[in-house]
Amino acid sequence: QVQLVESGGGLVQAGGSLRLSCAASGIIFSLTTMGWYRQAPGKQREFVAVIGSSGDADVADSVKGRFTISRDNSKKTVFLQMNRLKPEDTAVYYCNAGSPTGGDWGQGTLVTVSS
Repeated sequence: QVQLVESGGGLVQAGGSLRLSCAASGIIFSLTTMGWYRQAPGKQREFVAVIGSSGDADVADSVKGRFTISRDNSKKTVFLQMNRLKPEDTAVYYCNAGSPTGGDWGQGTLVTVSS
C-alpha cells in the first residue's frame, strides 16, 4: 500500500519561505519519479515541480528561480523548498509518486501566503 505524507505547510507572509516534505512508503522510492502539484481555490490542480530517479528536475515557469525540488532516497522523502513566496502561491500542495495520471497522491498540505 502506497502512502505519501506531506508536511511543512502553513501560513507565511509574502517574501517568506517554507519547505515542504513528502515521506513515501510502499514504493521503490529510489526508482520513482516524484512530483509536487498544487490546487488553488476554484482552480484546477497544476504542475509545480518534478524530480526523476536520477535527480533530474524541472519546475513550472511560474515558480522558476524561487522553488527547488530535491530528494533524499535514504529517507524516502522528496522536498520542495519555496522561497520568495507570493500570495498567488496560496494553494493545497500535493505530492505525487509515479505519474499525475496513474500514480499515487498524498492528502495535501495547505500553504497560505499573506500579502
